[in-house]
Amino acid sequence: MMKILVAGLWMSATMLASGYGTTQYLAAQKRIGGDEPAFVGLDYETVKPVNVPILFDGTLQGYVVIKMVFTADGDTLRRLPVPPHPFLVDEAFRVLYSDETLDFRNLERYDLEAFTENLKKTTNARLGRPVVHDVLVEEFNYFDKADVLTH
Repeated sequence: MMKILVAGLWMSATMLASGYGTTQYLAAQKRIGGDEPAFVGLDYETVKPVNVPILFDGTLQGYVVIKMVFTADGDTLRRLPVPPHPFLVDEAFRVLYSDETLDFRNLERYDLEAFTENLKKTTNARLGRPVVHDVLVEEFNYFDKADVLTH
C-alpha cells in the first residue's frame, strides 16, 4: 500500500515539474522570438471569383473574371459579426463595372496596384474598421463574348 502511495505522489510531482518546465520554456521562447515576421497572425482568405460583364455602346463585349485572396488578422475575422468576403466581391464588381478605362478592344495594362489598394480602402470603410490588410490578385482574365457562348 505504501508503494502505491509513494508512486502516486512521485507521478504527481513529476507531472507538476514537467508542466512548470514547459511553461517556462515557452515563455522564454516568446521573449527571444520578438522579431516575428510581419505576416504572423494573418489569415489568407479566398474570395469567390468575381464575374463582371463588359458593356460597350450598350452591347455585351465579354466578361472579366477575377479571383482574389485577402489577408486579415485571424482574431479580428472571428470577432466580426459579418464576414468581409461579400463586401470585397461587391467592391470589386463595382470598380470593374464602372471603370471607363477598362476597354478590352484596346487592351492596355490595368493598374492592379491602384485597384487592390482601392478595394482594401473601400472594403475597410464599409466594414467600419481596418480588417483587410492586403488584397492579392490570383487571376485576372477576360473572356470574349464569342468564347463564352460557344463553349
